[in-house]
Amino acid sequence: MAAERAGYTVTMFVVDTTPPMGTLKTIEFPGPEGETLEKTVTHLEYVLQFAKLKIQEMIFNGRKTDQCGVVTFGSQVTSNIINERNGGYENVEEVFSIAQPTANLLSKLDSLSPSNVKGDAMDGLIVAIQTQAEYLGKKKSWTRKIVLLTNGECPFEPEHWEAAVQKMDDLGVSLTVVGVDFDDQEVQSMEPKTISKVIKSFTSSQNEKFYRKLTSSMRSGVVGNCTFALQEISKPDIKNVRSTLMGNILRLGDVDTMAEEAIEIVVKASKYTSISRAKAWKKFALREDDSGEAMVIDGDDSKVAFAPLRLQTEYYVDRSTDDEQDADGDVKMEDNANPLDENQGERKATDEEKENNLEKVEREELVRGFKYGSTYVPCPDGQFLRLPTKKGIDICGFFPVSKFPRELSMGEIQYIWAEPTDPQQQVALSSMVQAMREKECVAIARWVSRDDMDPKMGVLYPEAFERVECFLWAQMPFADDIRKYGFASLDKLISKNGEEIKSHPYIPTESQQNAMDDFVDALDLMNAGEKDEEGNRTPWFNPAESYNPALHRTKQAMFHCAVVTDIASNPLPPPHPELLKYFDPPKKLLKRAKPAIVQAQEVFRVKEIPKRVVKRGAAANNKGHEYAADDDEMLLLNHKRPKSIDSPMMDVIKPEPISPFKDKGKAKAMDSGSETEDEDEETGFVTVQHPEEGRRLDGKKPPLATPEPTPQRGVPLPTPARSVSPQIDLGRAPGRIIGTTFPLKDFGKNLEQGDVVSKAVEDLREVIVEVVMRPFASKRHEEMIDCLRALRDTCLKEDEIDAWNAFLPRLKEDCLRKNGNPEFWMQVKDLGRDISLISNKEARKYGGAASVSEKRAEEFIA
Repeated sequence: MAAERAGYTVTMFVVDTTPPMGTLKTIEFPGPEGETLEKTVTHLEYVLQFAKLKIQEMIFNGRKTDQCGVVTFGSQVTSNIINERNGGYENVEEVFSIAQPTANLLSKLDSLSPSNVKGDAMDGLIVAIQTQAEYLGKKKSWTRKIVLLTNGECPFEPEHWEAAVQKMDDLGVSLTVVGVDFDDQEVQSMEPKTISKVIKSFTSSQNEKFYRKLTSSMRSGVVGNCTFALQEISKPDIKNVRSTLMGNILRLGDVDTMAEEAIEIVVKASKYTSISRAKAWKKFALREDDSGEAMVIDGDDSKVAFAPLRLQTEYYVDRSTDDEQDADGDVKMEDNANPLDENQGERKATDEEKENNLEKVEREELVRGFKYGSTYVPCPDGQFLRLPTKKGIDICGFFPVSKFPRELSMGEIQYIWAEPTDPQQQVALSSMVQAMREKECVAIARWVSRDDMDPKMGVLYPEAFERVECFLWAQMPFADDIRKYGFASLDKLISKNGEEIKSHPYIPTESQQNAMDDFVDALDLMNAGEKDEEGNRTPWFNPAESYNPALHRTKQAMFHCAVVTDIASNPLPPPHPELLKYFDPPKKLLKRAKPAIVQAQEVFRVKEIPKRVVKRGAAANNKGHEYAADDDEMLLLNHKRPKSIDSPMMDVIKPEPISPFKDKGKAKAMDSGSETEDEDEETGFVTVQHPEEGRRLDGKKPPLATPEPTPQRGVPLPTPARSVSPQIDLGRAPGRIIGTTFPLKDFGKNLEQGDVVSKAVEDLREVIVEVVMRPFASKRHEEMIDCLRALRDTCLKEDEIDAWNAFLPRLKEDCLRKNGNPEFWMQVKDLGRDISLISNKEARKYGGAASVSEKRAEEFIA
């Protein structure tokens, strides 16, 4: 499709308002619940939907050069330029003169209704041609379009239609006839539910034949069905438009100091691609009169007036922070906590007090500042001194195209053409392009659009089309804008000793790599499409036909609200099928990839974890409140080894003798009266120094320790101090609240908190599996049995039934697999029904629900 010039278009809508346009038509549309609803509209209302959607597109684009006009035939009033000068052309009215469309035009179209007088379609068409021709004059560069909306039921005499065709061809007018229930092959192929069979009259059939004869005689003319036209106009598409050529200069070398070795080429720049953004939303509020009541429209209480809200900015200074600055001048930031901080006992300012400390200032009293790190740099002039730049595109260097990182190409792409009217410039640019293509290199260039403007860095890529050579420009980031991050290797692990680890759960095995290779190959989309004429499979995904759902769906919602008068009775229709084309993968591809998916699931042991709904604590059970499982609980946990010691066996603290040779920083921390912690770098254990240690009863500091005197003969030796108990690792992996050392005790302690039940259940499950699968696990079988009993009881009472029913089959599978622990599972099996799956019968006793029957629970453990 040839690219059109954006804007610079005048579209004339010729609307049929004769009595037959009042014929009723029943249309079907989907309801809010997916049901099919029916609505009866007139033929005039039906065709006006097409006109309003076209006009809304013009309003949406907001181009002043995208204009339209509306002419009706069969109107009660006669008002057109030909009748005013020469008479004739009765019942033809120019409803809207050619101008940029506004929302008022949509209101005028809604007010149109079928008349009780006849009208001539050729009269309306000729008036539209003449009105458009006089408005544009000799502007040959403008695009001229005429859209005729009718049902073809009103008879007319098509006299001198050949002269009208000749006139439209001379002016370059394209004619589109949109008819209600006109014959169309595309409509015939639609579903029977969408299109109902219509018995057309003899007049309608004859008029339709004439319209097809009229358009076929023109250079640019088409006849279409209104139903199909409404479907196509709502279809998302990428509009190809011609970009404006912007003049610039391409330079190679320094033309000021080394003019003999430099080159200057006059070029033009135009857009290759352009980013499409959603339209900005506006806020509206009820318009009120002097008494504060909402203003109504035309005395109708059901219609109230709205007015757009405009942005208003006011500036305030918080004077309460003037006395709360540190030596560096930074302001202390405080969050809006409770007025009384229980931990510190200090009263914080309430929102009302903070609001009273705000002082309003005028814009003229402020100084513009730019953020630099954590401070602001004032700039009284509003901006810093600009870099003195000169307009042009300066080539800084060349490098191989293979060395160009594709991720550095950002933003829109632009063409760089040689001056179209200067052959010498075209030859110079073409020579440079061909040389770069031969050497397979690209150029890095510095672009300045105007003098003293901020420069941009980009890459110039040589491109040769069928009849012309040019450059493609892509902007690149500056070096300061690039952040490079390093990540650990995915297939190579190094131990703390510097040795490479060959086998580890984080390193994929050969079977896992093969399974993933087969999985990726099975999802190849290059041969998942339909077959071509030769029987070969085509690619399934086409980027040119993949549209942004958010952009087009929002646009559809805006247009629909402007077309319909009642959203409740006529809700927003579903998205166009083209918009949902790539939402679901092709079924043939999924069927072909199923073996590879099953293989990957088996190799990687992928299992689905059901979503749990948790009842938290007794209060939740009494009130019947249910809370969804918190997926972000892990974010609140400390991933480091906990420094607090929960076990009673850790009450013995490793003593730290006080010595004058110790680090002064540690001694100072001990004297401050606060509890300090030191971590041994080799063992990772923590030494806790209590504030009571090293102090006498009178509160004074004890003297520094002195060496013990050598015992004399006959003097008994002092009793040696009790040996220090070794510190015990609680075995809590990062992110867990249950350790492998004392799992049952950790589990009970966390259950007392009441708000981490789901997390405790999940961690205990992992701990049980981890301990059971360890070597010499038989020594802890009884302990793990107790953990299972506690876990099942908690899951039953705390509505974690799905978690238990999903865990027990996994434990059985792990124990019975090769290199598992079948001995432990036999002990679990000997416990009988009490340790089996939780059935629905058991769950109902505690107000829960389960998907396992009593028979299934008995068979599982048997």
